[in-house]
Amino acid sequence: MSTANAGLAKKLGYTNVRAFLAGEPAWSEEGYPVYASNQFVGKGNIVLIDLRKGDAPVKGRIPRSVQIHYDELENRMDDIPRNAPVVVYSDNMEEAQDAYEDLKDEGFKTVAMVKGNFQGWVASGAEVESGPIFSNEIRWVRKLGKGEVSVAEFRQAIMGELPDTFVVDARTKDEVAELGIFTNTVNIPLDEIPKRMNELPKDKRIFVHCSTGARADLAYRELIGNGFDVKFLLLDISDAECDCPIIIPAKQG
Repeated sequence: MSTANAGLAKKLGYTNVRAFLAGEPAWSEEGYPVYASNQFVGKGNIVLIDLRKGDAPVKGRIPRSVQIHYDELENRMDDIPRNAPVVVYSDNMEEAQDAYEDLKDEGFKTVAMVKGNFQGWVASGAEVESGPIFSNEIRWVRKLGKGEVSVAEFRQAIMGELPDTFVVDARTKDEVAELGIFTNTVNIPLDEIPKRMNELPKDKRIFVHCSTGARADLAYRELIGNGFDVKFLLLDISDAECDCPIIIPAKQG
């Protein structure tokens, strides 16, 4: 995505463009903060955790948040769905940063903080609620966004159980050679899709996946704009939920 967006910026006339190839995973691995937008905090399909102790959340909290004091977080890890985007906030940066790092170390893929913590949320003029908290149970259900295919339907397709469906793997050839490819799937790397559309059937549904869903989303946008009936998988394919059969290509030479 970094190179694709850099290329788009250059097409739009920007001349001083650089791409950070290591991306967000390398950034967060070094311990640098990642923040969620206020819109995502307020409306996104997330698990929102208030790390503050005592009655602070009763006096004022971000709507939809679950109170899990930082000292309790380790014991509540198993209550948090592994494929849920998690956003944390507190009264101080150190506590929020520690919780963020703990969640990443525990294997959660999508973790972020509220910019400025609770004070920043209030200062932005965003909505705040107060009053008794009747439950701190985490109730998160995966909701499909526009253009997404469910894991169950995707699995049916690669198992050959969904007629008139064509599955595209948008990863690079090197990724496929190293990690394998799902059954009943054709590898067309994202950057090759515009020039290989003649290989795609107009009379079938097309499902696109990559390693996490980011490139699949870009491929979806390209194909939908060219009249294809297409959906994409937004999921880290290393997730246990994606237990689909893989073929390892034979090594050449």
